[in-house]
Amino acid sequence: MADLYTVNKSPFEKNSLEAVIRFSTEGAAILMLEDGVYGATKGTVVESMITGAENKKFYALGSDLKARGIAEDRVIDGVELVDYAGFVDLVEANEKVQAWL
Repeated sequence: MADLYTVNKSPFEKNSLEAVIRFSTEGAAILMLEDGVYGATKGTVVESMITGAENKKFYALGSDLKARGIAEDRVIDGVELVDYAGFVDLVEANEKVQAWL
């Protein structure tokens, strides 16, 4: 069973997303929420980090994207959007949850 890592800081202000990609285990689920959803947008330097991360699954909280005015069509291909129920499902499906601040 894999682990769920949550990132709530913008990758343009902190290196939390970069660090979690580098140090998370194989098969990890990485959920971007709050300002962390900026990392899910196409056309940024972060896109190559996400698309190049093998054996990791990326998620973004849809309501946080919407709250920041980020349209779904601007989300990096392969990043799955989840709602709060999906967030709970991710917590239940993974062995442990680790927040990267």
